[in-house]
Amino acid sequence: MIRAGIVGGTGYTGVELLRILALHAEVEVSVVTSRADAGLRVDALYPSLRGVIDAIFSTPDVDTLAQCDVVFFATPNGTAMLMAEQLLARGVRVIDLSADFRLKDAQDWSKWYGMEHACPDLINEAIYGLPEVNREAIRKARLIACPGCYPTAVQLGFLPLIENGLIDSEHLIADVKSGVSGAGRKAELATLMSETGESFKAYAVSGHRHLPEIIQGLNVAAGKPVGLTFVPHLTPMIRGIHATLYGQLSGDGISLAAIQSLFEQRYRNEMFVDVLPPGSHPDTRNVRGSNNCQISIHQPQGGQTVVILSVIDNLVKGAAGQAVQNMNLMFGFKEDLGLKTLALYP
Repeated sequence: MIRAGIVGGTGYTGVELLRILALHAEVEVSVVTSRADAGLRVDALYPSLRGVIDAIFSTPDVDTLAQCDVVFFATPNGTAMLMAEQLLARGVRVIDLSADFRLKDAQDWSKWYGMEHACPDLINEAIYGLPEVNREAIRKARLIACPGCYPTAVQLGFLPLIENGLIDSEHLIADVKSGVSGAGRKAELATLMSETGESFKAYAVSGHRHLPEIIQGLNVAAGKPVGLTFVPHLTPMIRGIHATLYGQLSGDGISLAAIQSLFEQRYRNEMFVDVLPPGSHPDTRNVRGSNNCQISIHQPQGGQTVVILSVIDNLVKGAAGQAVQNMNLMFGFKEDLGLKTLALYP
C-alpha cells in the first residue's frame, strides 16, 4: 500500500483522480490540497465520495506532502514546477498532470505558457508519460510529465503510420474536438454550457499550447521534424475528445487491409488502445468514463489519403486515468489496476 497526495483536488482532473484512486487496492489517498477549501471534508464538497475518501482539504505544504510516496499535481500550469524539486529531494515521486515538464525546451515552454520555467534542470529528467511509447522509462522514473488530452488522442492515432514511414510526415492534419471540461472548472463565460450549448466552434487556429507537445512526440516517432496543422474545436458536451487525423500515404499500393493490420499489431498488447474493426466510426460515448482510446482507420475511395479516428475521455485517458496508469508502472503494480472501468452508457 502506498500513500498518495493530490495537489489541486477540486478541479475536474483532481476529482477524477479521487474517483479512480478511491477504489485502487494499493493506494491510500492521504493528502488532498485546496487553498480555497482548506479545512473542509472532501466528501462534503463531493458527496459522491462519501464512504470511500476520508480526507480533509489542506493547504499545499511540502512537509505534509513529503509523507506521501507519490504526489499528483492536478493544478494549473506553473504550480508543479514550484514544488517538484523539493519533493523529489525528499524521495517522493511526482506525476504532473499540467504542462510544466512536457516540453524539453525551456525557452519553447516559456514562449507557449507565458512565464519563465522555475526549474529547467528537471525538464530533461522528466519522462513523458505516454505508456504506449515510454513504458520502460516510466517504470524507472521519479518525475512524470503526463501528456495533454489533445496530444494523447493525436499521437496514438498517428504513431503506427509515422513509426513505419507510411505517410508524408511533413503535411499532417489533426482536426480535433473537445468537450467543455477540457477548459477546467473555472468560472469562465466562454465555457458555460448555456454559451456552448447548441453551438460549435474552432479556436486557437493560429497556435494552441498543445501543438509543440504533439510535434515533439511525433518528431521522436518519425526520427525527423514533422509538419502538423492542428485545429482544436469546442463542442457542446461535457467529456470527450474526437480526433480526425489526415495524412497522405507515402507510397502506392498501400491497402486499407495492410494499414488495419499495422495498427492491430502496434497496439496488440496495449490494454487501453482498442483498434476497431474496418469501417467503424468510434463515438466519444464509447469511452466516456474509461481509460480507453478507440481507433479506426479509413481510406476514402481507396486513394492516397488515410483518415484515422481516435477518441478518448479527456479527463481519464487524457488526464487522471493516464496518470494512474503511469503510477501503476512506477510502483510495479498491474498496469490496469484501478482502471478496469467500462464506459458509461448512455
